[in-house]
Amino acid sequence: MDKDVFKGRGARISPKNPYLKREEVVLHQEGIDEEKHIERPVTKFYKENLVNALSKNDSPDLPLDYSVNPYQGCEHGCIYCYARNSHQYWGFDAGLGFETNIIVKHNIVEVLKKQFQKKNYQPKPIMLSGNTDCYQPAEKEFGLTRKILELCLQIGHPVSIITKNTLIQRDQDLLEKMATKGIVHVNFSINHLDNGLKALLEPRTATGNKKLELMQRFSEAGIPCGVMVAPIIPGLNSQDIAKIIELAAQAGALRAGYTVVRLNGSIKEIFQDWLYAHYPDRAEKVLHQIEQLHGGKVNDTEWGRRIKGEGPIADMIQQVFKVAVAKHMQGRKMPEYNFAHFMPTWQTKLF
Repeated sequence: MDKDVFKGRGARISPKNPYLKREEVVLHQEGIDEEKHIERPVTKFYKENLVNALSKNDSPDLPLDYSVNPYQGCEHGCIYCYARNSHQYWGFDAGLGFETNIIVKHNIVEVLKKQFQKKNYQPKPIMLSGNTDCYQPAEKEFGLTRKILELCLQIGHPVSIITKNTLIQRDQDLLEKMATKGIVHVNFSINHLDNGLKALLEPRTATGNKKLELMQRFSEAGIPCGVMVAPIIPGLNSQDIAKIIELAAQAGALRAGYTVVRLNGSIKEIFQDWLYAHYPDRAEKVLHQIEQLHGGKVNDTEWGRRIKGEGPIADMIQQVFKVAVAKHMQGRKMPEYNFAHFMPTWQTKLF
């Protein structure tokens, strides 16, 4: 198939959804069935009515208890994205279906507002987003992320943002005001500095250099920023770890973190297809190194190991990361969140 069909997309296939009994294919008279994506995939949007806007994070590997996700599915097309599997629960596939069928939770702000106003609600920093990127291309059209930030600014609710997109620059005015109240952290996800790799690995995200430039702009404006080097894929982007941390420190980053890649569920099939298509010369080596991170398998569900890995390669990654952080970010840390401004009903406090 013509490579232009997949231009701007990460996945090249639409793997079978294990939760669906039916499978849509194109039937040819010759008896050969093909996946339905025979033309260039087009993005479609679906409105969803929410009952609950806060997603509870039960994983001990995640730093925050709650996340808010205005969109499900993501046009960024990051080939390794763990959120691909969750798209299957919505009736879509984890490959091209994840990138082209975007669920828009259009009433999320109203639902979130009601949850914040419940008498028994205890404010904790929320992650925006914990699943798909809240600044993906759909945000230009629907603006849900900005509305969530406006709500959190108004009631003084702390927010931690992570993104791969420089669309966040649009909301600098809100972020500056939130920073003065001590209720926002911004984290940029940067896992490589190779624009050629970006075009294949994360086709619709911003380049590493663009994110670093924006990080510096935000830092100079008083918005606390961090960098997430995630995920690290040995044999593809692991050589950039130290340089990313150095450049992020120069741009004002106050914190750095990392995760290693894991290929759970349908992501294994999607990633392998992508890897052999674009990097056939090193595909076997990359897959074997991923296996070495996760006890001999490319997938992993064991707490701790699934995020950082274990074994010689994991130790090497950790050492490179620690040395770089000690050299370039010694003594830095994100400011503590300030909960004193939280006032969900916008009423004047009585003394």
